[in-house]
Amino acid sequence: MNEQAYLNDCLMQFKKLKTQADRSIAQITDEHFFAVLDPESNSIAILMKHVAGNMKSRWTDFLISDGEKPNRDRDNEFEISASDSKSAVRAAWEEGWACTLNAVSTLTPNDLDKTVTVLGEAHSVFQAINRQLTHYAAHVGQIVFLAKHFAGSNWQTLTIPRGKSKACETPKQ
Repeated sequence: MNEQAYLNDCLMQFKKLKTQADRSIAQITDEHFFAVLDPESNSIAILMKHVAGNMKSRWTDFLISDGEKPNRDRDNEFEISASDSKSAVRAAWEEGWACTLNAVSTLTPNDLDKTVTVLGEAHSVFQAINRQLTHYAAHVGQIVFLAKHFAGSNWQTLTIPRGKSKACETPKQ
C-alpha cells in the first residue's frame, strides 16, 4: 500500500463529503434548515451541529489526546437552542471541517501505525481515519436525503441525473 496515496485519498474523500453536504444545504430554505420529519428525527441543523462537535473533538490534538474531549457536550449537539441561528450552525460546521481537513492534511505515512484513542479505545491512525470517514459519510447521506426531500421538484442533482447514465458512459475503444 502507498501510505501517502491513502492519506491523499482520505483528504479528497473528506472534501467530497463536505462539498456534497454544502451543495445540498444550499438548496433548502431557512425554514427547512431546522425542520424535522418527525419528533424522533434530526434536522439538518442538528446533523451539522453534531458533525461539527464530533470533528472538533476528534481532530483537535488528534495524535496526542483522546478523541473525546472533556469539554465536548454531545447531548447539546442534538438540541436547538435560541443561540443556534443558521449562521452560528454554519460557522461551527466550517470550523469543524477546517479542523478535520487541517489535521488530515498534516498526517504523514509514519503516523498511520501510531495509536490514538477514541473514548478510551485504542485505534491505529489508519483505523481512526476510517472510523471518522464512515461516520461523516453516514451523516452527510442524511443531510442529502433531507435536503432532497425538502427541495422536492427544485432539487438539483449532485451526481448523474436519473435517466442520464448512458449519456455519461465513456465510449469503448
